[in-house]
Amino acid sequence: MKLPFSIDLTGHVAVITGAGGVLMSEFARALAASGARVALLDINAQAAQAVADSIGENALAIPTNCLDKADIQKAAEAVHAAFGPVDILINGAGGNNPRATCDNETMTAELAEAADLKSFFDLEESGLKFVFDLNITSAFLVTQVFAADMVKEGGNIINISSMNAFRPLTKIPAYSAAKAGISNFTQWLAVHFAPCGIRVNAIAPGFFVTNQNRSLLFHEDGTPTPRTGKILAATPQKRFGEVSDLLGTLLWLVSDEASGFVTGVVVPVDGGFNAYSGI
Repeated sequence: MKLPFSIDLTGHVAVITGAGGVLMSEFARALAASGARVALLDINAQAAQAVADSIGENALAIPTNCLDKADIQKAAEAVHAAFGPVDILINGAGGNNPRATCDNETMTAELAEAADLKSFFDLEESGLKFVFDLNITSAFLVTQVFAADMVKEGGNIINISSMNAFRPLTKIPAYSAAKAGISNFTQWLAVHFAPCGIRVNAIAPGFFVTNQNRSLLFHEDGTPTPRTGKILAATPQKRFGEVSDLLGTLLWLVSDEASGFVTGVVVPVDGGFNAYSGI
């Protein structure tokens, strides 16, 4: 793969959760191409293994439920046996769920009574809890397990936040709140672990087309949905991001030489979305 610039991660061991997904799989390839050995944790064993196969001997796929601490600890044992202690952690597991997504952007008295509409009042408690667990609890538990490797020798943790953390998007209240929590958790961890030489930062992607959101952005015939129109109208660069757009920020944050005095920040990579007021 072509990287925007080169860093040397030889001797480093990285763990990436959600590694079978569109974004995290490319993160894994970028770190491996820079010399790191990478452990790919994902509940989807087939997806993680496909990424590991594409990388080669410096990658290990480990089927892992990142909401089960015992399972995460088993994954850590496998990583230690294969590669040794971990000094890079990317908390990439996350996402939304239809049970926590409503149909209407705003509420009116008439919409509250509509029988064929899933409104805020119809959202399921189980969906809310699932989204919070998937994003926040997973990052909490995985960090508990793998940051233990870093306390004596230092390390680097990168969380994945979102534009939702800066300005909540309509229809997805649980996901917006959860990602805001990730940004806050990133800052908390950065302060907590600073005396140990552990840096903690986050990347907040703008709008990228992934397996999770493709159906929200495009119809089955490939034409854009109205939501795509709104997104691109509010993105000054007038396009969706490409995975390659994230790699420069990833490599900068993971390099102690390049960003050794950077900790506790959330970096937007969004084509200008966060800066645009709409006017």
